[in-house]
Amino acid sequence: MAETHRTYIPAAGHDWLLPLYDPIQKWLLGGFAYRALVEQARLQAGQRVLEIGCGTGNVLVLIKQVCPQVDAVGLDPDPKALDRARRKTVRARLAVQLDRGFADALPYADESFDHVFSSFMFHHLTLDVKRGALREAHRVLKPGGSLQLLDFGGAHVPANGWFARFVHGADLIRDNTGDRIPTLMCEAGFTAAAELAHRPTLFGHIAYFRAER
Repeated sequence: MAETHRTYIPAAGHDWLLPLYDPIQKWLLGGFAYRALVEQARLQAGQRVLEIGCGTGNVLVLIKQVCPQVDAVGLDPDPKALDRARRKTVRARLAVQLDRGFADALPYADESFDHVFSSFMFHHLTLDVKRGALREAHRVLKPGGSLQLLDFGGAHVPANGWFARFVHGADLIRDNTGDRIPTLMCEAGFTAAAELAHRPTLFGHIAYFRAER
């Protein structure tokens, strides 16, 4: 049975912000950030994909629009965000499986996914949970599968810069700066871990990462 009793940071940071989450994301990112993440996976029909920390389902909807023949699964600890994701996918008539759970305790079998996605979730996690989430992503990926990760940070964000000090908590974001994410990926057993691209936004740099099982 999936673990659901732990504390977590809601998709929007606070429950009361959840209705504003999608409009704010669209205003800040204009949809380009998600599309670049999905496109770097080079999805193929018949593949099974998982998004950890799927929130309100924006990436899952895009995945199914880009490649309708994939089997898409989303997992998030926030039941309110999952409700929004469920309504969104039903309105779009998209078949998506949505589960409640935590990224470091995935309720899925070993080697059961071709791709694992993570979008703007990693900076919410403590270092120990980041490590656990990466180990779990590695476990559920098939040999030759890949992890696609998008978040704040990357090589262009100094560990002691203003963003690391004031946004989302210094300790949490510091683990996203420099080469920390590729290093953590390698420690979890991944190969070819790398930052592929970065972009400036109103809230600092975002970076795209990929690693292989």
